[in-house]
Amino acid sequence: MSVRSLAPNSLWNHFADLNAVPRPSKKEERVIEFMMNFGKELGLETTKDSIGNVIIKKPGSLGMEDKKTVILQSHLDMVHQKNGDTTFDFDRQGISMRVNGDWVDADGTTLGADNGIGVATIMATLSSKDIVHPPLEALFTIDEETGMTGAKEMDGSLFSGEILLNLDTEDDDELSIGCAGGIDTNTSYTCQSIATPDNYSFIQINIKGLLGGHSGMDIDSGRGNANKWMARILWNISKKSNLLIGSLDGGGLRNAIPREAKSIIAVPSAELKNVQTELEEQAKVLHGEYKSIEPNIQITFSATESMLEVISEKDTNKILNTLCCVHNGVFRMSPDIAGLVETSSSLARVLVENKEFTTQSLQRSSVESTKDEIAMTIRCSFESMGWNVTQTGDYPWWQTNPNSDILTIMEQLYKDLYNENPQVKACHAGLECGILGTHLPNADMISFGPNIRAAHSPDEKVQISSVQKFWNFYLETLKAIPSK
Repeated sequence: MSVRSLAPNSLWNHFADLNAVPRPSKKEERVIEFMMNFGKELGLETTKDSIGNVIIKKPGSLGMEDKKTVILQSHLDMVHQKNGDTTFDFDRQGISMRVNGDWVDADGTTLGADNGIGVATIMATLSSKDIVHPPLEALFTIDEETGMTGAKEMDGSLFSGEILLNLDTEDDDELSIGCAGGIDTNTSYTCQSIATPDNYSFIQINIKGLLGGHSGMDIDSGRGNANKWMARILWNISKKSNLLIGSLDGGGLRNAIPREAKSIIAVPSAELKNVQTELEEQAKVLHGEYKSIEPNIQITFSATESMLEVISEKDTNKILNTLCCVHNGVFRMSPDIAGLVETSSSLARVLVENKEFTTQSLQRSSVESTKDEIAMTIRCSFESMGWNVTQTGDYPWWQTNPNSDILTIMEQLYKDLYNENPQVKACHAGLECGILGTHLPNADMISFGPNIRAAHSPDEKVQISSVQKFWNFYLETLKAIPSK
């Protein structure tokens, strides 16, 4: 069975069309052109703002012209991640999708259901001649995944909508009415290198097979962070041998939990056997700690070619001490909302290459003061070791509004359709609603979507039956929009 044969057929076909277009964050030129052509070919009012967001407007269907205008919003970019052994060029290839039972996934890469299903839903609505809907203003934002640039730079004067439906939540029984804000911490340090001492041997260490996932949605899952694991392994070796770092490369994108890391280290040849024994012991320990969470751990090591230069002992120790002490994971649970992560940090990227040591991490919080605190904590961890630290991309949290009119409508609709209450909650992921609200202060906003699992990782998948459920709920929501 192909994706294009699935129901609702229009949604899945638009998703397939979208996934044929490479659309990494900050490289959205092709998908912007794709969306502009899509709107113009439908004969709808189609514009692009100064930053690159695409806006397509459609009048209300017959009998719905006097209803409140609804802004339908999703982001065009997707996280590009692949398995280390997957050959794929995200800049040139479309996503290869597969139907596996009740799920759609990709072949060794991220799927782009985040937020492609939302985009495809809006496209199916705009192209339909029989869907009942109020006047619509479709907002397709850019660069959500790496800075929310589109949301930050949007022009609110282009919109008249009073209700905004964000289609970026990843559980079909949830209505999201709040989310965390975030800030990026980037660090750099120029290391001292030395000529490799005589009688040293080199070992390559690889960590693979971790689940990874979304550093907002999955940060409380207890999943392993490949960067922290590598630092832990190397630190333990360094306490028993004069270890020197040759290279270190872990993680990928700032908003994904790192699944893989690799390093090349130099150790005295006379201590090689003891080092290998310690590596085996460390791998055994990690397997034991994470056996119920990370079933596919691969920690391997092998001899490798010598390098002419390595990082000095002093800077090797500074790197390992810093990586070991920097906070990663949940920082504080919400005292007000049961089960909600309030504040977290994810050490997403670590690189030692050509004498330069760099890191990327992302701090999130639904409380501005604790976002400042975790950002300060991470900054101090690096600055205390002499690192250069820059913090950018700060975006606000989306404050919950339990008295929202659209929430009341959708809660009742969900009860009527499914004979149960939806989960009304805030999420720890970064949604654009908080930023959009600064440009659209009078808009009543809510977020919902189908079941998506392992977003931001090559294990990403979307549930077919859940897409159908979400689609039906979405259509009923459009019908229920009140009059102006």
